[in-house]
Amino acid sequence: MRQVPATLTTLLLVSAISTAYAQQAAPAPAGAASAAGNSDAARLETTIVTGTRTAKSIDKIPGAITVVSKEDLAHTLAVTEDASAVLARIVPGYAESSQAMSNTGETLRGRIPLRLFDGVPQGSPLREGGRSATFTDMGVIGRIEVINGPSASEGVGAAGGIINYISKVPTKQGDEFTLVGRVSSQNGNDSQNFKLGGTFARKTEAYDLLISAAHSDRGITYDGHGRRIGMNTSGSLSDSRTNDLFLKVGVDFGVDKQQRLQFSMSNFKVTGKGNYILVDGDRATGVTNTSERGRPLGAKTEFNDFEQYIVSYRHDNVFGGTFTADAYLAKQAMRYPAEDGADRQDPLIAPLGTLIDQSEIYAKKKGLRTAWTRPDIFAVEGLELRAGLDVIEDEAQQRLALTDRLWVPPMLYQSTAPYAQLSYDIGPLTLSGGLRREDGKLSVDTYTTTYFRNRVQVLGGSLKYNANLGNIGAVLKLPNNWSMFVAQSKGFSLPNIGIPLRNINKPGQSVDGILELQPILVKNKELGANWRTAAASFGASFYESNSNLGVSLSVDPVTNDFIMNRAPVRIRGMELTGELNLSKELKTTALYSRIRGKTTFVANGPMDKSLGVNDVNPDKFGMSATWKYMANADVTLGFTKLMSRHINAGTGSEENTTGYTLFDLDTNYDFGRYGKLTLGVENLANKFYVLSWSQVPGFRNYWAGRGRVVTVTHTLTF
Repeated sequence: MRQVPATLTTLLLVSAISTAYAQQAAPAPAGAASAAGNSDAARLETTIVTGTRTAKSIDKIPGAITVVSKEDLAHTLAVTEDASAVLARIVPGYAESSQAMSNTGETLRGRIPLRLFDGVPQGSPLREGGRSATFTDMGVIGRIEVINGPSASEGVGAAGGIINYISKVPTKQGDEFTLVGRVSSQNGNDSQNFKLGGTFARKTEAYDLLISAAHSDRGITYDGHGRRIGMNTSGSLSDSRTNDLFLKVGVDFGVDKQQRLQFSMSNFKVTGKGNYILVDGDRATGVTNTSERGRPLGAKTEFNDFEQYIVSYRHDNVFGGTFTADAYLAKQAMRYPAEDGADRQDPLIAPLGTLIDQSEIYAKKKGLRTAWTRPDIFAVEGLELRAGLDVIEDEAQQRLALTDRLWVPPMLYQSTAPYAQLSYDIGPLTLSGGLRREDGKLSVDTYTTTYFRNRVQVLGGSLKYNANLGNIGAVLKLPNNWSMFVAQSKGFSLPNIGIPLRNINKPGQSVDGILELQPILVKNKELGANWRTAAASFGASFYESNSNLGVSLSVDPVTNDFIMNRAPVRIRGMELTGELNLSKELKTTALYSRIRGKTTFVANGPMDKSLGVNDVNPDKFGMSATWKYMANADVTLGFTKLMSRHINAGTGSEENTTGYTLFDLDTNYDFGRYGKLTLGVENLANKFYVLSWSQVPGFRNYWAGRGRVVTVTHTLTF
């Protein structure tokens, strides 16, 4: 079949738009925001709540912070609804998107970030399954707040930083309906994606309500050569269906509406359709994996099932401060594609080499997050105290579903973490410092490993995790709209505990004697500068993070699966960002990221081994330009470039990756009451490329990236 000619499609749409505009002036966009509404939105974009629990100006937080605004989201989602692709295009230190259901290798500044949805952790550090980036329909998200670098402010798991996806809120008085229809295609009927979504928002003096539902049906994907891309061995978004339901309702009450009670619920599930099977490529000849029609191994298709409930309470006048509390319950279930590898075999079930099985991870967590913020405490102007207590109970396990075998035993982590944070504004200087105390306990029962790991019995036990996690920083406002910051902080994470537990193969071991289960403590130092005016902005950040017992990934030569290595890790990097408004109609942005990571080749050896692409992203450079050529129309052209890299030459860890440059285009035209029409083109030049992390040998992981994808979206609001 012939590929869709994106350039022709673009020209036709622009021509149609121009004709429609020439015939009659378009009416004002429906529901256009008032001046006051725009002012509120502007104030929102200069504050952040992640890590502070209450709104705080970005200019007073020491560290590099990225806020992915509603506008940024709209431009990226016009091109792709890949949740991690949004971050890869906008956040300098975020790695290349895997373009799959799995987010393995998608690090932030070379370490695994903590992903939150409205403040609730997604996935489990007990058994990180690489699926925590696909947990909701992106149409529900109003903004994304990213704290770059290790942080303990939101609890366990933020060795690389925090990414908080924040749901939309009703902003317009009265009722508002939004309907979204979306169609994308690459190469004919089997590549077409369809989406239909609807949102109802109501805002009154008594309460506010948001209900959103969406259904997506995805076809297969093609590379730049017009060849089907292979189904991912950890789960594909290609050939899948997604259903999402989100509800949020809140009521303000009490004297002067100083109190608020809110409930939210999210139910998201993406399920593979099972119409294609993976066909391995050949690295020697440069032929990447592909897919052909057929039923996959095993009897069940993969899925991602995320469900969470939150009850929130806020009181704006508790002993002169603001008190907030969030109680939550979250459940996740992840099923992976079937495999017939050596680690799945068991002669008691079937002859060796013939057994097919697939794994499932189940995780459940419940917790309580509290915060009390008091400005001008102790009658000192500019002195603010934030304190609270976080309690969490996290459970996880992994099973081989088709034969009902235990692979990773049930694990329970319980944590209590009190914290206190002070900030002090003294003229142009803001000082901040605080401490979080992590008191955690891991419990695992006695269990027996699989046949591949010699069926050894591992004695259960418990480990305690105690750490004092301090931070200190300063922000200095300088003349001519400049500011500088310096910060030092600690992060705390658990090391994907399920992997070493399932890999034990020697008898006589117990859970409380395994080195690999020790926590990851990361110390981070950062220095940066910012310059902001109404017409332009610039930011630079230089950082170093160290962990005496860090984590890096390598590949098992027998199973081709990941092995977790515990050794010292040092990561250094720099980030540059910029924005320039050349006029009211033309805006440009740019970013650059450079990360270098080191660890050891041998235990207690020198740190002379460079971290590879599964841990540290190659250098990245990106730019975009948005031209608002009419009051109700705009077009954005952007590109992202990953550089080539050659490391560890002449060693068994030698790694050579070839970079690539991808262009994207999106254009919008608002027809007022008839809705907004959006055209997005991903990989505009239809470039063929191999994903960086697929250029390194692993388990059947030789995948090309997506070729040109043309998407048309119609959004109607009334």
